[in-house]
Amino acid sequence: MARTLIRGAAIVTMDTQGDLAQGDILVTGDSITEIAPRLHVDDAQVVEARGCIVIPGLVNAHMHTWQTALRGVAANWTLLEYFRKMHAGLATVFEPEDMHIATLAGALNQINCGTTTLADWCHNNRTPQHNDAAIAALQQSGLRAAFFHGTPKPEPGPGERPFWEIPHPRAEIERLRKRHQGEALLDIHAAVLGPHYSTLEVALHDFRMARELGLIASLHQGGGPARTPGGWDRLEAEGLLGDHVNIVHGHALSDAQLQRFCELGMSFSAAAENEMSQGHGHPITGRLRQFGRAPSLGVDLESVLGGDMLSQARIALGMQRSLDNVAWREAHGTIPTTSTITTREALSWVTLEGARMLKQEHRIGSLAAGKQADLVLVRADMLNMQPVHDLVNTVVMQTSLANIDSVMVAGRWKKREGRLLEVDLAPVLTSLAASGRRVTESLGLQIS
Repeated sequence: MARTLIRGAAIVTMDTQGDLAQGDILVTGDSITEIAPRLHVDDAQVVEARGCIVIPGLVNAHMHTWQTALRGVAANWTLLEYFRKMHAGLATVFEPEDMHIATLAGALNQINCGTTTLADWCHNNRTPQHNDAAIAALQQSGLRAAFFHGTPKPEPGPGERPFWEIPHPRAEIERLRKRHQGEALLDIHAAVLGPHYSTLEVALHDFRMARELGLIASLHQGGGPARTPGGWDRLEAEGLLGDHVNIVHGHALSDAQLQRFCELGMSFSAAAENEMSQGHGHPITGRLRQFGRAPSLGVDLESVLGGDMLSQARIALGMQRSLDNVAWREAHGTIPTTSTITTREALSWVTLEGARMLKQEHRIGSLAAGKQADLVLVRADMLNMQPVHDLVNTVVMQTSLANIDSVMVAGRWKKREGRLLEVDLAPVLTSLAASGRRVTESLGLQIS
C-alpha cells in the first residue's frame, strides 16, 4: 500500500491534538496514519513541505455546480431576477452535456482552490441522463462529493402542474443510490423543496422519503413568504425532523424556530457572500451562535461570484463581526473591546462544520490518525503571507489562490506545486466556453 510522508510543515489539525509549528504527516493508502513533530519512515515517498501550512481539506457545503459555464452572468441579479432568468430561463435549455462540462469544470476548480469535499446541489436535472452526466463529471474530477439530487424549477406551461406541487421523484434517487452504492468518494442525498417552496403534501412526501431511505434532506429556506405557512410545525409533529435535515440560508425563520431546530440537531448552511448580494438578508451566523451552533458555508452560485471557500470563510467572518460591532456600538456607544469571533471558528465553518452537515465528521473535516487523507498544502513562504505570526490567522486572512500549492483527496495528490494533475484543462475550458455561449445565446440573454 502506498505511503506518503509530508515532512517539515506547520500543521493546523482542527483536532484535539492541536497545531504543530513543525511536524510530519504519514499517509497510508487513503488515510492518515500518524501526525507527530518528527516521524522516521523508510518506505514512504517523502514530500518536503517546509514553508507550507497543512490544513484539512475544505468542505463546500452548498453549490449549484451546473452553473459553472454561466460564471458572472448573474452577478448583477437579485434573487427574484435569478429565479426568472436562471430557473425559468437559462436552465430550461441545458442538455446532459452542458451539465457534464459545467460540473467537471466546477469540481476541478474546487480542487484548485483547496476544496476536497463538495456538496453539489443539483436542481437542473430534468432527465436521468442529466443526473448521470453530472455525477460522471464529479467522479472524473477526483473530488469527494455528495450529490444532492434536486428538481428543476421552470414556470409551468398550460395544463402543467407547477414544480411546487410535484413530489420528489423517489424512483430516480433509488436508481442513483443502487447504481453508485459503495463508491468511496460519492454519496447520494436529496435536495428537496421543503415547506418554504412546496405544498404541505409535497413536503410531507419528501421528508418521509428522506427518512425512509436514510438520506440527508437539504432544502432552501428563503426570506420571502412561505408556500406552506405552519409547514415546519406539521413536519415536526410527524416526527420528520432531525440531524438529517439541512437548511440552506435560513432567512425568515423566527428565533423560536431556529432554537428548536438547533435542539433537534438540524444543520445549517450559509452562503454569506451571495446572500448579501442577491437580497436574502444577513447570514444567520450570529443567530446560530446564540444557540450554541455554527453554520457550514457554501459558495452557492458561481454564476454570481468566485468559488474559493477561504474567501467565503473570510466574508462570513467579516460580516458577522460587523453586525456584532454595530450592535455593541448601539448598546454602549463605543468601539467593542474585543472581537466576537476568532479566525479558528471561521476556519471550522469550512472544515468541521461542513463535515458535520454531511454526517462525515468521523472521516473528514480535521487531520487525525484514522481519518481520510484529505488535506491542503498552503504555501506560506510567499510575499503575501510572510511573516507568519499565527497559523490560523494567516490561513484565514491572508491566503489567496496563489498559495494553494497542493491538494490531496483520499491519499491521492490532485494538485501539486500549483498545478492540477491528471487533467488537460485546455479542452475542458474550450467545451465550457462553448456550452456557456450556446445556453446564453439560445435565449438571447442580455447579461447586464
